[in-house]
Amino acid sequence: MQWSYRFVSGLLVLASIVGMTFALYLEHFKGLEPCPLCIFQRVGLMAMGIVALIAFLHNPVSNAFKRVYAFLATLGILWSVGVAIRHVWLQTLPPDQVPSCGPGLNYLLDALPLKTVLQQVLQGSGECAAIHWTFLGQSLPVWSLAYFSLILLVCVWQLLRRYPVMVTKKK
Repeated sequence: MQWSYRFVSGLLVLASIVGMTFALYLEHFKGLEPCPLCIFQRVGLMAMGIVALIAFLHNPVSNAFKRVYAFLATLGILWSVGVAIRHVWLQTLPPDQVPSCGPGLNYLLDALPLKTVLQQVLQGSGECAAIHWTFLGQSLPVWSLAYFSLILLVCVWQLLRRYPVMVTKKK
């Protein structure tokens, strides 16, 4: 069975919506405040979802356009995977090696240049190392990493797979 490019793009949009809905559910209904690394993970998921939505709506015929969209979606979710790996790593540090808590993301964005904010957030802080929620013994960043990795596999497959050649009939 050959899955169409549009179908897979639609699945990626749905995966983005499901992930963001769950994140917002945990934030607004369970009271879990997202740390800066969690917010950065959401940014990558949303970027992937937006690119996949554009690809779904455009439904390009050109293989070059298909690959560009797939590449951009892959970059977005790769960002989320990388940040989730960093987050999981911070949570596995011994307590004496966890970085101290810093100012909130809103303050950093108001007070510092974007490059410095990115550096500070990706270094992590004590609030990012705290585990406030678990499911089946694993923290939210671990589950996020698993989810993002699954989506990354689909994006890479979409990027590298062979597309059928469109043959036009001559008149």
